[in-house]
Amino acid sequence: MADEASNSSNETADKSSEIGIVDSVQEMRVRAAWLYYIEGKNQKETAEVLDITRLQVTRLLAEARKRGEVNIQINSNLNNIVKCQRTLEQRFGIKKVIIAPRSDENTDATKAIALSAGKYISDFVQSNMTIGVGWGRTLHSTLPHIIGRELENVRIISLLGGIAQAKRFNPAEFAWQFAERFNGDGYLITAPALVDSPETKHALLERCGINQIFDYADNLDVAFISAGGISGITTSYRLGHLSEAERKSLIEAGAVGDLLYNFLDIDGNSVDHEVNERSISIEIDRLKKANNIVLVSGGEEKVDILLGCLKRLTPTVFITDELTAQSILER
Repeated sequence: MADEASNSSNETADKSSEIGIVDSVQEMRVRAAWLYYIEGKNQKETAEVLDITRLQVTRLLAEARKRGEVNIQINSNLNNIVKCQRTLEQRFGIKKVIIAPRSDENTDATKAIALSAGKYISDFVQSNMTIGVGWGRTLHSTLPHIIGRELENVRIISLLGGIAQAKRFNPAEFAWQFAERFNGDGYLITAPALVDSPETKHALLERCGINQIFDYADNLDVAFISAGGISGITTSYRLGHLSEAERKSLIEAGAVGDLLYNFLDIDGNSVDHEVNERSISIEIDRLKKANNIVLVSGGEEKVDILLGCLKRLTPTVFITDELTAQSILER
């Protein structure tokens, strides 16, 4: 009996070991495919990242194609990423976390995030929806990956004013292109995102019909938004919409970045700063009324503001990259 029990135990251990090997091989195969097809690395660079030979990379890519793991996108889950997703979901009360694989901190997080977000948006949007949209490079980069459809009765609401200096990343331009993907009607805010005084903001809201646009935002089926860091490389500062003096002043006030031009600290509180009184965008507490909030953002410079957003908003869905997710969990 003891021998039989021992044999049974050994067989179980062997099977567990075999499962672990299979999972490890699958993970290596999918990482190789992601590096090669999505991050655009060649086989030599992919081999260096994974610390394997070029021949092994060739075999991994061939096997991934054979197994159907590589089509237009990569169809597989990675155990480490799934564990990270579940930890984020449980820690911040998020319904669903989507993490795009990203192994090299020198690569741009935007490309990986945009691919995953584009697929999610394509699957989520349906007829008879009222959708709020933010702005920024990450959201704009989702557009090529969104599969448009001829839907009915779709309204796209821009959640903040325009950026005069911005062409490619202008909130109005993004909302318009997003609406075109789904044959929707676009509702744009015909005012700057940042005005010269609280008095000007009040006058525009009350006398120019802008409040009516924000009233639509009280009944959103979903809001697709992104966050901006406070460093000089993020969209607002690269476009010169905020001055360097204002940026430094916001940092001194405790700001770590913004959510739709609402500047927050790392705990998600709005900082006491006059810029927050001059921005024409939906208030965060109003945004929280949306049935679904999808936060799409990543990159090392955004870790602090993403922490603030996760605490303040508790989004329904959070789409980010692997390195950013790990950094958030390490804080």
